[in-house]
Amino acid sequence: MSSDHDLSEGLLAIAPSVEDTVDPIQQKLAEEKARLMAEAGLEQKKSNHFKRPQENPFTKDQRSHTTLLFGGLTWKHEHLLHGAFEGLGYKCEYVPTPNVDAFQLGKEYGNNGQCNPTYFTVGNLVQYLQGLEEAGQTKEEIINNYVFLTAGACGPCRFGMYEAEYRLALRNSGFDGFRVQLFQQSGGIDQAELEAGLDMNLDFFMGILNALNVGDMVTGLAYQIRPYEVIPGETDRVLEESIDYLHDVMKTKKRFQVGESKWAGLIKPFPGFENNANFLGKFLDQLFSDDYVEALHHVRDKFDAIEVDRLRAKPIVKITGEFWAQTTEGDGNFNMFKFLEGEGAEVMVEPIGTWIIYMLHQAKQAAKDRKGVKGGEEFASWSNPARRLNQELKFKQKIGAMTIAEGIFNREYNRLIEAMGGTVHHLADQYELQRLGHPFYNSRAGGGEGHLEVAKNIYYSNKDLAHMVLSVKPFGCMPSTQSDGAQAAVVEQYKDMIYLPIETSGEGEINAHSRVQMALGEAKAKTKNELNETLQEAGLTIQDVRAYIDANPELKRPVFHVPEYKGKVGLASRTVKYVAERLKDEGAYSEAAG
Repeated sequence: MSSDHDLSEGLLAIAPSVEDTVDPIQQKLAEEKARLMAEAGLEQKKSNHFKRPQENPFTKDQRSHTTLLFGGLTWKHEHLLHGAFEGLGYKCEYVPTPNVDAFQLGKEYGNNGQCNPTYFTVGNLVQYLQGLEEAGQTKEEIINNYVFLTAGACGPCRFGMYEAEYRLALRNSGFDGFRVQLFQQSGGIDQAELEAGLDMNLDFFMGILNALNVGDMVTGLAYQIRPYEVIPGETDRVLEESIDYLHDVMKTKKRFQVGESKWAGLIKPFPGFENNANFLGKFLDQLFSDDYVEALHHVRDKFDAIEVDRLRAKPIVKITGEFWAQTTEGDGNFNMFKFLEGEGAEVMVEPIGTWIIYMLHQAKQAAKDRKGVKGGEEFASWSNPARRLNQELKFKQKIGAMTIAEGIFNREYNRLIEAMGGTVHHLADQYELQRLGHPFYNSRAGGGEGHLEVAKNIYYSNKDLAHMVLSVKPFGCMPSTQSDGAQAAVVEQYKDMIYLPIETSGEGEINAHSRVQMALGEAKAKTKNELNETLQEAGLTIQDVRAYIDANPELKRPVFHVPEYKGKVGLASRTVKYVAERLKDEGAYSEAAG
């Protein structure tokens, strides 16, 4: 007790000396600041900055018992990604296409005011986990044995809130601590944070890209064939068989390893070169291997066995809009693709490849715009030529690498298109899209699809690729709302354009379908007039053309390439024009016309 008393007296004794060490000027400044703030009615508050919640790590030793969940694309792309991930040694599953029940769960467990994709995707994950629990797994087992991989970004829209919404909904639904790993649009995944739970190597990235590109091929071809199939349901049957076959191709793809190649003996004496040789070997295998090409040849032949009737006059509707809304094939966009086909249209879906090459293009453009600015440091002046030359070389190297990446991606994409028979649409040129869209929507503006919505509307309408453009986006999506404002000027300038924006949510399907029907009626009339004009120009009847097709059954094969003609958008009018040219070349034109 006495020792405590002595300690207290000692502290009191030294207290004045501590006060004497305070700078009297700083003390007076603090007092004056406090007085002025009190007079102004301002209260000094301590800032509590947001800190990202601590994430349970996904480590390498957990791979054997941890299932990787993912979703948000079409079932075709997801099934192929599943094969690629399994081929890399991961346990994985993709969550089903979200439905209205998932939307309601997202609203129940999430914040108010979120966008349509947020509610659907967040609620879909909760719905899937609840299904696991109903099947007999405990919450603890689910939290420990599953991890969800999803896209993330920062930007002007609510997409940047996805991570927080996932965590909030998971906590509110009783799955607090469930792991959500973000794949950022810029910067990839922080491997240090993940502690190598996901091995982000070249095989991983090439597996993802190949799965997405092959998914684009099969999806695009199926949408081209289905409206014209003679036997209903044949396209979907072949599609399912093809996706299962390609899943196995992705899973069993033999990945290059220098130790297993015929060059292993030559490289063995140079152990420091092994990693570089492995990287180069994988890269060359991607460029020159025919594994995916041969697989797509097999798929092409299966699709080509479907009989089609190209003389059905169907308007082509190009789909654009916000990435998720224009990609998903379910309740999230009012089942719009299925509805359009039921109403007699051919749907031209947006390939995921467009988004990938767009991100490359934007990164390259940003690098050019920021040339000479790094960390606030200005570009070196001519008075320091050595430093300026070094900066210039680094810039050229960066731009060169991006240009090569663009070229390689387009080359690989086009190679797969040719393997599928050459009828799947090629990716629109990003520089052409920038030129078309920039006068209406600044191409430097980020967020959502940026200038692409405006540019694609002009591109597909003016190049005779679509009769109508349908832009599908979430209710209240800020980037798409900005785009819609610019579209008013676009439609005013291009009078013949049929453009319709549709906002989606968990409700309002009947209203949306009604609006689409009205615009589609105009597109149908345009398609029929186009066909009749083409027949009149050719001096043929539809019976004449059909008789020629019956005599030349290759024209009933879906992979047969019918050329594109200026002013001829629909497949029926293009087919009539092509048949007329063939009749003329064969010397039978006048006879058929008579």
